[in-house]
Amino acid sequence: MKAIVQSSFGPAEVLHSAEVPMPDIRPNDLLVRVHAAGVNRADILQREGFYAGQHFGESDLLGLELAGEIIAVGEAVADMRPGDRVMAIVGGGAYAEYARVDQAMAVKVPPNLSFAEAAGVMEAFVTAVEAVCHLARLQRGQSVLVHAAAGGIGSACVQLAHALGARVLATAGARRLADVLEIGASVAFDHRADDWEAGVRAASDGQGVDAVIDFVGGDTLAPNLRSLRPGGTLVQVGILSGKADATLPLNLLLHNHLRLQGTVMKSRLPAEKRAMVERFAEIALPLMADGRPRPLIHAQFPLDQAADAHRLMEAGGGMGKIILAV
Repeated sequence: MKAIVQSSFGPAEVLHSAEVPMPDIRPNDLLVRVHAAGVNRADILQREGFYAGQHFGESDLLGLELAGEIIAVGEAVADMRPGDRVMAIVGGGAYAEYARVDQAMAVKVPPNLSFAEAAGVMEAFVTAVEAVCHLARLQRGQSVLVHAAAGGIGSACVQLAHALGARVLATAGARRLADVLEIGASVAFDHRADDWEAGVRAASDGQGVDAVIDFVGGDTLAPNLRSLRPGGTLVQVGILSGKADATLPLNLLLHNHLRLQGTVMKSRLPAEKRAMVERFAEIALPLMADGRPRPLIHAQFPLDQAADAHRLMEAGGGMGKIILAV
């Protein structure tokens, strides 16, 4: 089968198409003909060698999410069959014509979604449910600040929180503020030009928000904590700034009884990932089947142009997911 491989760590140019062996399936696996795959920041980090050769899964090929058609099932699979349309999280291997999928990491694609749309669902919305619902424990009527709200996961968080009845404040690039407001944010700040901390304080009548979902890290840590109301929660999902070190105002954390929770999908144990998919299927999938929230596609590339897809993601500034069509 055709897949995207790399002979070394490095820039997007190391990616190329090659023939690789078909995956074997085990009793609880699905063999899926991949129609589309989502591109994620973790793919770029893996390509660059950030994980030092670890791939936290069963394949050293790139790609953590896909949508496609089942062509074979393992002997222990009971509720899915060949011909079913599925979207899934995989431990690598989505940048290929065929992929092996743990049945517990797959859900059936709602009829109202195309394969391209479905390929942008799982990483973004499973992570969004984990951050917004499971870790931040956001409730109807509460408020949340979402950083990098125009990105794949950020836009999923905005849509999910809005659909659940929360008030959403957001930061994004200047070109994407109107888009972020359109998908559910009530207030949006330019993360470069605006004093978003002062904006959050004003928009919350000086009380702060109940939760912050942050993908940026570094210098945002202290203002994020200052933007929380007492008892609030900061969920740190990524470090887009590249600054892993930050100053933590412990006095604020202690006196305001704040919670600081980190999360990342790639290094989760299989049982933890299965639990995350279950929560997504319970909370977000029924909403998605009704048309809200909905995955947003920024751009689509053929599989053999994966390097171009990576370059576009590295350039930034897009709204929603980048998809590889297989």
